[in-house]
Amino acid sequence: MARPARAVSEEELQKIEDADARDNYRVLLKFRERLLKAGTLEGCYMSLFRGTVDVPPMFIDQLAHVALRNVLGDSADALEARAGEVFFREQKATIRDGHVLLADLETVEMHAAGSRYGSIGRLIVEAQGELASAELEVLDRANAERYWSRESKHDTAVSFTCGRPALDAFARVIEKWVAHFLDVKVRVRPIRAIEEPRWAWHVGLDAESTDILNELWSGSQVDPGRMRNILALFSLTFDDPAAMRREIAGRAVYLALSAREGVVRMKPQNLLTNLPLNEA
Repeated sequence: MARPARAVSEEELQKIEDADARDNYRVLLKFRERLLKAGTLEGCYMSLFRGTVDVPPMFIDQLAHVALRNVLGDSADALEARAGEVFFREQKATIRDGHVLLADLETVEMHAAGSRYGSIGRLIVEAQGELASAELEVLDRANAERYWSRESKHDTAVSFTCGRPALDAFARVIEKWVAHFLDVKVRVRPIRAIEEPRWAWHVGLDAESTDILNELWSGSQVDPGRMRNILALFSLTFDDPAAMRREIAGRAVYLALSAREGVVRMKPQNLLTNLPLNEA
């Protein structure tokens, strides 16, 4: 710990008796080497997506977590901080009273397993599954500041319904993320539908959104059940159209966030690798 960057030889690794532990240390040391070579967390994060991704997903999420908190700064808005968790923590999506609610997947699964009730409680939950439903407080503008006292518990939910403050906060996080990494100013606006029949460019914020948008753009019919997987749509515009590829400069870029089997697994790197930037 006193010399976190010191070299570790293969001879030292061989002294670890457990083979799995040795392999885990090799993975960690390879990640450390990449991090030291990049010089910054952001530089390391960007380097991960130039070629084959050979870093465990957990490390990628942790990098995104640290980078995003740096992006938001010490005076971060509470709703932006909570909405930003979508960047690095999987979310469980549910529809309640017409609202799209996102709650931390790990927390929901913990509640569903009865972990909060103790061993006796888990037996009850297994017999009566309804007891396992997680009643998480939904944050809005009025109660957003409660997030800070519960941040590490990940036990709050947000509404990503169009017109709700949390969805607007998520749009602001996207703007800041792009500006920080790419030094490009964009404006992101939640929308209810893509009105352009033949839009210029799109970016899926997750694998499901990418697949659906690609199929729609190519003119394919998408099953209505899959279309319901789309939870939110956004219009992204560049402040300076000259920063875009010339052939589509000034046109909107559409973003989508979806759930697959009720789970949102955002890929924030798509915002950094797939925007139509002017290569010049």
